[in-house]
Amino acid sequence: MPETLAPRNEPGLGPVDFGAVSVQFLRSAYRGTGVYTRDGPRANLRLIANIQDPSYALVAAKTETGITDLAQIREKRWPVRVLTAGVGGNAAAILAYFGLSRETIEAAGGRMGNTAEDRENFDVAIGGGGVMTTAPEWRVWTEISQKFNLNFIELPGELLTKLAQEGEMERGIIPVGLYRGVMRPTPTVVRTGTAIYGRVDMPDDFAYLVAKAMDEQQELLQWKHLNFSYNVHTVWKAYEVPLHPGAERYYKERGYMR
Repeated sequence: MPETLAPRNEPGLGPVDFGAVSVQFLRSAYRGTGVYTRDGPRANLRLIANIQDPSYALVAAKTETGITDLAQIREKRWPVRVLTAGVGGNAAAILAYFGLSRETIEAAGGRMGNTAEDRENFDVAIGGGGVMTTAPEWRVWTEISQKFNLNFIELPGELLTKLAQEGEMERGIIPVGLYRGVMRPTPTVVRTGTAIYGRVDMPDDFAYLVAKAMDEQQELLQWKHLNFSYNVHTVWKAYEVPLHPGAERYYKERGYMR
């Protein structure tokens, strides 16, 4: 996992006490799993607000390849070049469903990667996208859909259910026109949630004010280059990460929680 997705705190600044991160990373830090395994559980983390921002699992093939189903790759033993595009998307799990892996692809004369060369010379792209930003880890799908004619592939419902259950995702729909080549609403799985968090020792009044400010300034979310939205039913949820008491007081006052 790139360090940009799990940055270390600057030397001398002490432990992080306030910030915003993908809700999946917040959960991993709280549990001490994934990129945070070495550090162990950070059980002192507390949620303040969870703001929605969808990232879709995407699979596409260059139109000229004729690939409309990933099963064709194994059946025909095609030497395909697979671009692992963007963040998330569970490329390994998607390929495994079709009996494919990096080893089988390379054995057939293909390759997998996400270098500058791979972004120009690929047959199939698999990964996460939908975040409209120029950040290097997110802009891959915008770039390749503008440069190449892509056929976006719908994955089997059985696979989508499996990905949702095992990958901290939920079922969703890729909207028409999200990228050039998305011609119809396409079932997929989605990661969503940027969590604003603090520590258990954060003053209750401060956590209350942050929760209140995010709610009262919702109109600012629409003026961003990211697809943020505020959902009163989910703003106070982040898997098993506890809600800060100050934020909880605000949401209960507003009637979002009972």
